[in-house]
Amino acid sequence: QLQLVESGGGLVQPGGSLRLSCTTSGSNLAHYTIGWFRQAPGKEREAVSCVAFSGDITNYADSVKGRFTIARDNAKNTVYLQMNSLKPEDTALYYCAPVAIVGRTCVLTTAFRSWGQGTQVTVSS
Repeated sequence: QLQLVESGGGLVQPGGSLRLSCTTSGSNLAHYTIGWFRQAPGKEREAVSCVAFSGDITNYADSVKGRFTIARDNAKNTVYLQMNSLKPEDTALYYCAPVAIVGRTCVLTTAFRSWGQGTQVTVSS
């Protein structure tokens, strides 16, 4: 069982920045490719970005490309999502989960069991 915990969300003005963290104490996160997802009220959950276990292969949704950066620190058992130039449309509940990188997409793998609590990102003036 892989249980992930998200943190780092908050309230920020348009153009501001946040860094989200995804970690686990029950498993070695270095064994997994990890993706970030988000869901806003009334919208479907969408994949935002993912990073392979090596850290050198990444993928981004077109809506965040050039603004968000995903990275991992396996020594700290943590995957990060650096979010810059935030827009109101980035407002959502953000989750992380084990995935596979397939072309331009990040898809859930059999290691996935359930979503965590997520972390809320709100972009507003």
